[in-house]
Parts: sequence; C-alpha cells; structure tokens
Amino acid sequence: MNIWGTGSALPALSVDNERLTKFLDTSDEWIRSRTGICERRILGADETLLGLGAQAGARALEDAGVLPADVDLLICATLQGDTITPSLASLLQAQMGLACPAFDLNAACSGFPYALNAADAFIASGKARAVLVVAAEGLSRLANWTDRSTCVLFGDGAGAVLCGPGEALKALKLTSAGAKQILYADAEPGGSPFGTKARAFAGIHMEGQEVYRFAVSSCLRDLEAVIGQAGLTPDDIDCFVLHQANKRIVEAVRARLRQPEDKFPTNIERRGNTSSASIPILLDELNRAGRFKAGDRLALAAFGAGLTTGACVIEWTKA
Repeated sequence: MNIWGTGSALPALSVDNERLTKFLDTSDEWIRSRTGICERRILGADETLLGLGAQAGARALEDAGVLPADVDLLICATLQGDTITPSLASLLQAQMGLACPAFDLNAACSGFPYALNAADAFIASGKARAVLVVAAEGLSRLANWTDRSTCVLFGDGAGAVLCGPGEALKALKLTSAGAKQILYADAEPGGSPFGTKARAFAGIHMEGQEVYRFAVSSCLRDLEAVIGQAGLTPDDIDCFVLHQANKRIVEAVRARLRQPEDKFPTNIERRGNTSSASIPILLDELNRAGRFKAGDRLALAAFGAGLTTGACVIEWTKA
C-alpha cells in the first residue's frame, strides 16, 4: 500500500487558553506547561463533521490527482459523526459524490492506523484499488466543559489520505487491551422506561497519569516492534508522526529513543488533541510544507481508549 495524497480541514473558530479561563479555574501557563497546547479549533454552530470530512477528503483526492469516480472504498475513522445513524462514512460518500461502499471505524485515537490496516487489506486482496481514509473527530461535543483537567485538551478537525497499491507499508502493528477504567465516555442512556434511569451526560473521563504511562510505554513498544519488523533502527527513521495527545508524551518517547527533536514534529500547540484525526492532519501539514521527499521513512504511532494502539512504518512515495 502507498499513500497517494493527503488532505485536512479545521473549524474556523480558534479558542486559545486565555478564553478558557473565562469559565474554567485554569490558566494559560497551567495548560501550556502540562500539555503544550496554546489553542485548539472548535466546531461552530453552523459547522459539521460532515463538512470537515468532505473538505479533507476532497483535498486528498486533489493532492493525488484522482477523481471521486475512481475511489473504490471510503473508510471513516471517528468516535461519532453528526448522527449515530447513518454513519458519517455513508453521508460523506454522498457529499463527495463517490460511488463506492463506505463504513465507519471506531478505535478511538488509534483509529487512523486501524483504518490504514483495513485499507491495506482491501487493496492487497484486490477488492479495492483506491481507498480513501478520512478521520474526522468532534471531541468538543463529547468533552465535559466543566472538567478543567480534560476539556482543555481537545480540538476538532479532519484529516484524510488516499491509499493505493504499492510496497510502501513496511510494517504495521495493532493492539487492544479491552480496558475501560482510565479513559472512556459512556453513552447517553436514552429514554426507555425499561432501561437505565436518565442522568446527565458526563463526557470524557480520563485518569491523566495512568493514560500518560500507558501512552509512553505503548508508543515505545509498538515503534520498536514495527521498526524492527521493517529491518530498521530508530536512526533509520526520517520522521516520527505521533498521535498529538500531549507534548510531554511526544517528548518522552523521543528522549527514550534518543532521537533529535526535528524528527518529532508536532502541531498540538495549535490543534489540541483531535483523536484519530491528529496523525493525518499533521501528515497533511508536513506534506504541504514540503517536509517529505520520496524515499523518506515515516514511523506513525497512536494510542487511545479501548485501550487500543497502532503503529506502522511507511515509506513516502509521493514526488
């Protein structure tokens, strides 16, 4: 599997840390020092994940020089679209003018490598040639905006890649631990008279220190595994593109791998944690900035609720 093109889209509204201090007992210094985040993009009243996903997907097709009619499959990584049903992928398929099957995939913040694995399987089996992967997340809708320890972390956005046949994917590893306690968001109970009593939506729950330890250890484990499977060492990797959850996590992984800072680009300062969209958004920004050249070796790694993880090594083949 090769990556043929990238795209991304962000909401218009930028919310800096100072704005959060108007209704939260927090400070810009507290947020920056613990997370590295200065601002994040948040969906406005007239914006939708469908709109962001369609923009990101269209930009990936344009970057690849591929027409919508030539897309064979659409995979959408998301925690939840604008509707529970139809799926976000189904609505994107119509919005973008595609004539192909489409489905959502939920692996939390690890959704992008999970979707890449699915795309590779469809391509390798010959069931699809051009597979569009769109990761679109609206975590501002799932956050508890009274919880200062979590709501400051999240942003909204969409990233996309168009995948096609090739030998660029050198190694990929996915894991799931089947654990809920340290990171979760319960579903709303609904109104059934036979079910759970109505309660207020509690939003995302996170045990920060436990998530930090899990994130650092799993990233190191998975990166070392896929880099070894590819017959490489960390020194052979040109760029590490990690899930943008917390800048301290990225720095801890970098330090333990003994790699220079310029190999670990970040955008969390301006984007916050956009869940499964964070890696493809950063990939697109780096691609459009001319950061990559053909033959560069990229290592991607993500971690999220589930507990899920995903990592891969892929060679950059775009000219």
